[in-house]
Amino acid sequence: MTETIDAPRIVHASRDIAASPAAIFELIADPAQQPRWDGNDNLAEAAAGQRVRAVGDVFTTTLTNGADRDNHIVEFEEARRIAWNPSERDKTPPGHLWRWELEPLDDTHTRVTHTYDWTALHDELRQVRAKATTADKLQASVDRLAELAES
Repeated sequence: MTETIDAPRIVHASRDIAASPAAIFELIADPAQQPRWDGNDNLAEAAAGQRVRAVGDVFTTTLTNGADRDNHIVEFEEARRIAWNPSERDKTPPGHLWRWELEPLDDTHTRVTHTYDWTALHDELRQVRAKATTADKLQASVDRLAELAES
């Protein structure tokens, strides 16, 4: 029974993109770029100058509903992997995670995998939104990212 409940709590989307991992990573690790590729249409803006460089960094985004979110970096490997736990401003993250993984295929092509994991999300108010974050929404982000990186 647990498998059925937990299975949809981790969703993925993936695509091979005709760009280097470094070029793609710049679009992800610079929060000011994120609203350009957000397939959830959830991000309104992020201030310039917040480029992520290490685990422990925190960047702030403003959602389309006007709320600000702190995003706590929990995984980081330059041009390869980045993940963060979002939270309300100055609060402890409630337990969901956004992850991007980049795998070089050759000098000019990269496999990009985007994951949303809410297995540790225990805030019932956020679970409705989490359930609505489906693989097709993640794929929309990956596809928008590809358009930007390949142009």
